Amino acid sequence: MEILKVENLTKTYGKGLNKVVALDNVSFSVKKSEFVAIVGASGSGKSTLMHLIGGVDKPTSGKVYIDGVDIYNMSMDSLCIFRRRQVGLIYQFYNLIPILTVKENILLPSSLDNKEIKKERLDEVINLLGLKTRVNHLPNELSGGEQQRAAIARALINNPALVLADEPTGNLDSKASFEIMNILKTTNKKYKQTIIMITHNLELAKMADRVIKINDGRIIEDTNESFE
Repeated sequence: MEILKVENLTKTYGKGLNKVVALDNVSFSVKKSEFVAIVGASGSGKSTLMHLIGGVDKPTSGKVYIDGVDIYNMSMDSLCIFRRRQVGLIYQFYNLIPILTVKENILLPSSLDNKEIKKERLDEVINLLGLKTRVNHLPNELSGGEQQRAAIARALINNPALVLADEPTGNLDSKASFEIMNILKTTNKKYKQTIIMITHNLELAKMADRVIKINDGRIIEDTNESFE
């Protein structure tokens, strides 16, 4: 079952001689429960692609469908609500609210939606992320790896159609990076959670089921085979 469809996605900045093509007519689809890594060097267009898929930015042209919904055919208010409910976002710098506890940060998306999360679901996510003893701590009382685990828990709590992870290990050491990758793999397999991860690290990309290489705003390779 197709959960994401990207059609002829293009993003340009500036005009005339100052025109920059950040993304150039990109098309691909992702099936439900796939774990896809999008790799490329700095400036390749991978982060632009992630922002467009997540509805954080608008394309110059092209379409993005999430679970059959044309996200750029929605009003800004409707898109914000849709993104909060259907897209889990994980960033390099965690983006936790410093005055909220780990538990409050995890529950923030559902709180904004006036949605009550069952205790069993909350406990399951907290235990999966190894945060049981940290739920009442503030973000500045956590290690970098623990903060990222809290951010992942927040992204998963609403059971979104799609989880987008933008360089989720970019601010971590190698040990914490592989711990985070193993957690993402577990959520992908256990919950059939669809994950799209941006990374410049080929070693981490090998842990995904499928790797899409992007360069100069274009897909140059799309394979279900691991790199050798």
